[in-house]
Amino acid sequence: MAVTSSSMLLRNFSSVGRVAQSVHVTSKIFFSTGELIKVLPCTRSSRSICSTRAAHNEEAAAKAAASVADTGAPTIFDKIIAKEIPSDIIYEDENVLAFRDINPQAPVHVLVIPKLRDGLTTLGKAEPRHVEVLGQLLHASKIVAEKEGIFDGFRVVINNGVEACQSVYHLHLHVLGGRQMKWPPG
Repeated sequence: MAVTSSSMLLRNFSSVGRVAQSVHVTSKIFFSTGELIKVLPCTRSSRSICSTRAAHNEEAAAKAAASVADTGAPTIFDKIIAKEIPSDIIYEDENVLAFRDINPQAPVHVLVIPKLRDGLTTLGKAEPRHVEVLGQLLHASKIVAEKEGIFDGFRVVINNGVEACQSVYHLHLHVLGGRQMKWPPG
């Protein structure tokens, strides 16, 4: 990855081009794929989150994921459940697994997933037979918030489909906290 400005500060830069801290000048960032991401200057303090084309990248990733959503192929979450891919597990029981997100959007960002997908690729595909596991996912979210010390203020988010930028088609809840949440969320 080549960076055209040496005076910028990047922290927590993910593969989809999310800038989670600050950039001091207008810069161009090139990924190994040749994709250009233009980072705009901050107008507030150096701790501000700057605008990027990262939203476009999230949308593109969601569209790509949706094209293979219902193939039945194992998702990255299936591989995490099978312990084929390491993860930082926060909570686990016979039906639910909770682990830290590798691209956190808050100081605490934990994903809560059902161990058995059973057709639950999106919340929109929930059926009456899923009621019990949906309750277990919410209860596990509460347990995660307690364990992570964010019980007094946390958010649970479920992205449903392309327009919500869902990029893994295995139902999952995002438990976010450790900072002041804003409304509307995005």
